[in-house]
Amino acid sequence: MKVSGFTIVRNAIKYDYPVVEAITSILPLCDEFVVAVGNSSDATLDLIKSIKSPKIRIIQTVWDDNLREGGRTFALETDKAFQAIAADSDWAFYIQADEAIHEKYYPVIRASMEQYNNDLEVDGLLFHYKHFYGSYDYVGESWRWYRREIRAIKNDKNIFSYKDAQGFRKRPNEKLRVKLIDAFIYHYGWVKEPSTMQQKKLNWNTFYFDDEWISKNVIKTEEFDYSKVDSLVRFEETHPQALLQRIQKKNWKFDYDISKKNYSLKEKIKRFVYSFTGYRIGEYKNYKIV
Repeated sequence: MKVSGFTIVRNAIKYDYPVVEAITSILPLCDEFVVAVGNSSDATLDLIKSIKSPKIRIIQTVWDDNLREGGRTFALETDKAFQAIAADSDWAFYIQADEAIHEKYYPVIRASMEQYNNDLEVDGLLFHYKHFYGSYDYVGESWRWYRREIRAIKNDKNIFSYKDAQGFRKRPNEKLRVKLIDAFIYHYGWVKEPSTMQQKKLNWNTFYFDDEWISKNVIKTEEFDYSKVDSLVRFEETHPQALLQRIQKKNWKFDYDISKKNYSLKEKIKRFVYSFTGYRIGEYKNYKIV
């Protein structure tokens, strides 16, 4: 069984993406790793080249900055990376530049890939998520955070990155058939020094909206306000080894009263229904669990 990892990245230094940590966190599971490095205004390409592994293969791409609708650019770039993996790979493991895998999940991921490698009814593996917010000590608890997503797919070129690259589908436009496994993706996209987080958010919006919308709807401030969040819980476990050095260098402070639960009325109703039925109304599910 052969496994290829793949990801996309652009301006990782400027916006402080932990892409090196993301890649190295899943590198032990991969036989090769394709990194699609977009045209950057910083030294992102040199950063990726600095990863000392013969598994790394870099392709250079040019992002379409004029495509400012629904984050479609991210999916197009992800498809470039997926198409570049080795033809003889069985699995393709996708990791985004602000995600990581804890090494404790390696055995279950490897075992699941082996178990379903020849199962034609399975297109991919579905992972649970932990979304860190503000610092490495807090995890988003409200239901606005997606709780599952596909990160390992079969090397089937009919599979493509869907919408803004959160997940995948299969041509012509079918949801993938997946197995939910007992492993988590750790998402660190909302853990940055406040001024860098604000700049990242402003840049992120340019892939979804035009300048007029941004000028009307995005608050102009130097630092991101982490206090405006509905509900967090403290993270009491360990982080992936790949993240430990980054965590030690954190240079800002964020504290939150976890007793505060500022759920919206809609979420309160959903939680009430869930308490009786076990069903989450309106949960986004871009997959079919088999």
